[in-house]
Amino acid sequence: MKLYIYTTVIIAAFYSCVSVGPTQRINFSAPDAYPEGIAYDSAANVYYVSSARTGTIGRVTPEGAYTVLHADTGLKSTYGMKIHPDGKRLFVCASDANYSRYTSPDTRYKMMRLLSIDIASGKKLADLDLSDLYKGKHFANDLTFDNKGNIYLTDSYSNAIIKVDAAGKPSVFCKSPVLKTEGIGLNGIVYHPDGYLLVSSTGKGVIFKVNVSNPQDVQQVRSSMYFIGADGMLLNDRNTLTLLVNGGNDKIFKLKTEDNWASVKPAATTLIIDRFTYPATATFNGDDTWIMNAKFHELNDSTAIPSKIFSIQKAVFKPIPKKFRE
Repeated sequence: MKLYIYTTVIIAAFYSCVSVGPTQRINFSAPDAYPEGIAYDSAANVYYVSSARTGTIGRVTPEGAYTVLHADTGLKSTYGMKIHPDGKRLFVCASDANYSRYTSPDTRYKMMRLLSIDIASGKKLADLDLSDLYKGKHFANDLTFDNKGNIYLTDSYSNAIIKVDAAGKPSVFCKSPVLKTEGIGLNGIVYHPDGYLLVSSTGKGVIFKVNVSNPQDVQQVRSSMYFIGADGMLLNDRNTLTLLVNGGNDKIFKLKTEDNWASVKPAATTLIIDRFTYPATATFNGDDTWIMNAKFHELNDSTAIPSKIFSIQKAVFKPIPKKFRE
């Protein structure tokens, strides 16, 4: 943690004289929604967003018009989401982790579902209950697809990775003691085409590499920094990863590897002046990276007035000088 703070202060000082303003935002009205997940649909030119408060899945135009794609109070909360490679279905993680307006004792810390929504109609195509796979608290947080049609989800409370195969059959993919931590653990997840998963740990502030062919092969990716509050991730290319950090840090990093993800070095970062507000997940729109500002700091403050306006914000990265990367 000290190393993270020290390095961040140095980087912030380096850019303190840069004259820039906050980056471009798409503001939209969705009272008390607190969207966490985001996915851009290039065919429809809209962003799909989830809701930690109501479970509602919405769509947002580049002009900031918000409409409901799918609503169901029984979902409690929705989090990470991804568009299926076929471009027709939206897969969404649903849980009752901590923030839902509709939370109840029978679902709180117990619900773990994977939804499939038809993008064209907004109708639910599938609803897979994953809560009986193993005992313990559950929090389906994020998901990714591999190149064979399998889906991998993170359970942030039990620090497990669940696999749902192309036929819709779920199984426990990885539940290694190496991944265990208190509170929120495994979070963001991406599939690398060389046959492994990269998974962030919020509590540990690190990234793990998990072999798809041998899920017991779990390696911590070495780094000179700890990313406490690590959340969503995007794989830019085989050697570059975008990592979101929140919980007071509220920055986005580009990480580079030169050894097939045995280790990483921070290559670029957003600036404090960009004023991200609890960046949770990200999506690509062409070559641009857009961030969902979840504002979860308000949900942790009992005196806060619920927000009506939320924003999707463009990330603009500034290269980190080589002497600060080591």
